Amino acid sequence: MRVLLISTNTMTLPYPTYPIGLDYVINAISPPHQVKSIDMNDLKDRENLAPIVNDYSPDVIGISIRNIDNVDDTHTKTFIETIRGLIDTVRRHSKSIIVLGGSGFTILPGEFMAGLDADYGVIGEGERFPLLLHALQKKEPASGIPGVVTGSGPVVFPGPLSESFERGDIPDHSYRSFYLERGGMLNLQTKRGCPFRCIYCTYPHIEGNRFRFTEPGKVAHTARMLQDAGAKYLYLTDSTFNGDYEHSLAVALAFKKAGLSIPWGGFFTPTIPPPDYYRQLADAGLKHVEFGSEALCDPMLAAYRKPFRLDDVLASHRLAGNAGLHVAHYLMLGGPGENERTLQSTLSNGVQLEKTVLFVFCGVRIYPHTDLYETALNEKQLARNKNLLEPTFYWSPALDREDVIDLLMAHAAKHTNWVIGSGPPGMYKLMAKLHARGRVGPLWENLIR
Repeated sequence: MRVLLISTNTMTLPYPTYPIGLDYVINAISPPHQVKSIDMNDLKDRENLAPIVNDYSPDVIGISIRNIDNVDDTHTKTFIETIRGLIDTVRRHSKSIIVLGGSGFTILPGEFMAGLDADYGVIGEGERFPLLLHALQKKEPASGIPGVVTGSGPVVFPGPLSESFERGDIPDHSYRSFYLERGGMLNLQTKRGCPFRCIYCTYPHIEGNRFRFTEPGKVAHTARMLQDAGAKYLYLTDSTFNGDYEHSLAVALAFKKAGLSIPWGGFFTPTIPPPDYYRQLADAGLKHVEFGSEALCDPMLAAYRKPFRLDDVLASHRLAGNAGLHVAHYLMLGGPGENERTLQSTLSNGVQLEKTVLFVFCGVRIYPHTDLYETALNEKQLARNKNLLEPTFYWSPALDREDVIDLLMAHAAKHTNWVIGSGPPGMYKLMAKLHARGRVGPLWENLIR
């Protein structure tokens, strides 16, 4: 079958994200199927799809939905209408079967199938797609295939796939240059799943509630392929790279053995590492550590059910900084239990962190299949029939949303390393200029104070 895969994500803030999921799907279905892929970041205008669809004449079009919205309650932007318009364009120029998938789709598959003109959806990992293609090719019913849904059928969430998953060779995408010219960043995954129990997080629902590892040598082999393909920087897309210290250290050592010479970064959990952990990672090329700290006071860390406390955050920050790494923290304000005291504690403790940048989000995006969703229901902040394709944020009843935003904006005006939500437009214009001049990576280290 002729398959066209389309990445719908056009969100480039704080930096463009290469659609790594399509590479896994391509490896899973080709061969035997003929595959072409399109990235809307590169194509820009959905009307540019028409000649491609007409010329390629696909049997099946897979549409990957990575982002539902920008998860920013201060400047909320939802992408559902953009995706709907893209599908409308496809329908005008093709009679192909349309299949939805991706991490965003997996969070709300029933809502997406009801709201978009699609024939099928694939919940969870894209490696399930071949099962649907086989049924379509044989003209067999797709009902009963784990994770496959239709607009009229029931939504049944499957469990994770087997332990192994392969990205395979890196496809020679025409759109790769889009990312290489804007920071040189390509993506890498070392494991899937997450065993942590954070109340707001969708990772356990999307990828499973335990880690499934890729053998470190295979990760390093892929890293070298990406480097040889022109990557100047690698971003590790794991839920948290250091969630398993033994595996993450083995990956770093494998990078050195494979001769990886480009810098890399990723998302980390601020738990206490083994001795010299960050120095060993820095020696293997790590440059940027993005801590998912979320709060800087113990009551809120407990409320979010984080596997660490403030002292761990401070110690992790110090250890990473002492290893010569650039360090950032992500924070969320307004979650369950937040009050004026906890808010002030996070603000004051954040000011005490040296040489860092803090990305701060107001309110906590509510998703189904999370404990935060149940809390919002119990507090009457949410009705059970609410369509969560519409961005909906939890706010602590003890705080006034507008007062918190005003307070935070005033705080950020005095501390320029505090970035609120999507940040000021000027910041990203500066980063774009630096990328155009050949600077690589996320570049948020320029905001460190």
